Amino acid sequence: MITATNKSTKELIPAGNYLARCYSMVHLGTTHEFIMGQEKILDKVRITWELPTELRTFNEEKGEQPMAISKEYTLSMHEKSNLRKDLESWRGKGFSEDESNSFDISTLLGVPCMLSVIHKTSKASGMEYATISGIATLPKGQTCPEQINKTFEFNFEDMFDVDILENMPDFIKEKIKKSAEYKQKINPENVEDNNDPTNDLPF
Repeated sequence: MITATNKSTKELIPAGNYLARCYSMVHLGTTHEFIMGQEKILDKVRITWELPTELRTFNEEKGEQPMAISKEYTLSMHEKSNLRKDLESWRGKGFSEDESNSFDISTLLGVPCMLSVIHKTSKASGMEYATISGIATLPKGQTCPEQINKTFEFNFEDMFDVDILENMPDFIKEKIKKSAEYKQKINPENVEDNNDPTNDLPF
């Protein structure tokens, strides 16, 4: 008997609260997405945190490394956006009007926080996955271990590198290559206009 299942062999991060440190930010760029039956043009970023208290051996040559978890956001500082809500909870304070007009989120690379991780089941595949349900500033007196992974940033302004892009996981690479920003970089003479403000979604 040869039985196929939809269960993943990848270990899920156990549900719970964790000390975490942001070490990666990848600008995925602006792409078309369908949300509740409507097409939207969204500018997305993928933020990744390491969990230094959850060490596993993924590669024998590298030894123990921290488990990691990511979350994607629309790059919007609208007062109702998920990004702004999480950043305010992470910083432990709100944003002033001037700050919210233009905030460089890459300044949070290397900054620790507390993450709440829960498990959900995908409606599409039926597979269970771990996801971030909350982000908060560290409790008073609490410290986070030093960063283990190297800080990583990818953007289309001053951190764009095709060789680095090609070494990213396929699903991230595919998202980036579909973006207006990537097409602009590769072929600046032939790019569709994805900057229609009527298609913006703040969260």
